[in-house]
Amino acid sequence: MSVANFKPTVWSAELFQALDKSHVLVNLCNRDYEGDITAYGDQVKINAVGDVTVSNYAPNVTSITPQQLTAAQTILEIDQAKYFAFYIDDVDQAQTKPKLMGEAMRKSAYALADTADQWVAGFNSQAGATVTSTGIQSDGGNVLAVLANAALELDLENVPAQGRWIIIPPWFHQRLITAEVLQTDGSIDANATYRNGYVGKAYGFDIFTSNNLSTGISAVGARSHYGMAGTARAMSFAEQVVKLEAYRPENSFSDALKGLHVYGAKVVDPGALVRLNISDTGM
Repeated sequence: MSVANFKPTVWSAELFQALDKSHVLVNLCNRDYEGDITAYGDQVKINAVGDVTVSNYAPNVTSITPQQLTAAQTILEIDQAKYFAFYIDDVDQAQTKPKLMGEAMRKSAYALADTADQWVAGFNSQAGATVTSTGIQSDGGNVLAVLANAALELDLENVPAQGRWIIIPPWFHQRLITAEVLQTDGSIDANATYRNGYVGKAYGFDIFTSNNLSTGISAVGARSHYGMAGTARAMSFAEQVVKLEAYRPENSFSDALKGLHVYGAKVVDPGALVRLNISDTGM
């Protein structure tokens, strides 16, 4: 690829699609405000209407007084900015088929998405409720209780059953299989196989697994993570690849590429998010 043939809009679109394919936690957020950002430091104002009061009515008696609705405003700040930059020597390009630039772009997109996913995983601390299970057995005997208790917390907040998800570490996924809550074959339908991290469905949750969940505190030898359960209404995420430039470094015979990825996220409905504090027995 020469700089003369570089098309920023095309490459930016391709990078953004690669980010979507790599995201796991980010894809569980709502993306309603993504088109409103253009640069690092932008702010998106999210307005929410308060509850409406329902009162008794008696014909010819009740005098109706309209309620003045209250509004709460949440600010989604685009406060994260990450970049990548690499170059490929002309000799390397001439000797490599297929060209290296496409593979380098793919890895750049994955690295950016992985970084954003790890950041979103840290929002578990802002959940409205926590489900704790600190002795999950190797035979998976008590894993279903984690799912049931997470569902209960969402029920108590009147969170709709439709669209519920839960994200867990790989070792917890293994426990679900051992307990036959999930099957190793046939638990993923044809339409869902293309969703990043999706491993099946149980107790009303679409179940996802990720290595990016925050590590918890556990006994020696035990594995511990903070998972999350909720719906898309819990967190908002917005991102843009705002810069993507090709150039020829002065001190080498090479093509170089650099890009800037900006994003922000916020827990907008803590009641629709449950923190899972889970660890195994260490055996």
